[in-house]
Amino acid sequence: MSHAATASSNASLEFLAFTLGREEYGIDIQKVQELRGYEAVTRIANAPDFLKGVINLRGTIVPIIDMRIKFSLGEPTYDQFTVVIILNIAGRIMGMVVDSVSDVLTLTPDQLKPAPEMGSAVSADYLIGLGTIEERMLILVDIDQLMHSNEIGLIEKLAA
Repeated sequence: MSHAATASSNASLEFLAFTLGREEYGIDIQKVQELRGYEAVTRIANAPDFLKGVINLRGTIVPIIDMRIKFSLGEPTYDQFTVVIILNIAGRIMGMVVDSVSDVLTLTPDQLKPAPEMGSAVSADYLIGLGTIEERMLILVDIDQLMHSNEIGLIEKLAA
């Protein structure tokens, strides 16, 4: 769905809010299959740093990407708050490691602002925009775009 189509509809959108470092992000809740705690992964030789490895999720081999490494947000720590968001994007199952997950937010089109060209850790190509609710501001990530980037395509091959 293009950005214009999203903006012109009056339907509100639901985003899963999560944190990476000091920033709060949001992704389309419809892409989220489940949330899991961080568990040991099987490393893959010659994989990029941000690909932590793979897990076996009920018989499906799932690549696990650490977004903190992907976006160069410092040294990741893995603790009881670390969450793996299991995504289903166009039938491909992937896991995304984040610092924590807070809640699901419903945003109306007037709460969505275009992403400014600024020094965000996330390339503007992967942003839907900014979502604002009261004092909170969520960086809304276009998870489809991000997961279909060339680097992530490489992961599919490595995981296979």
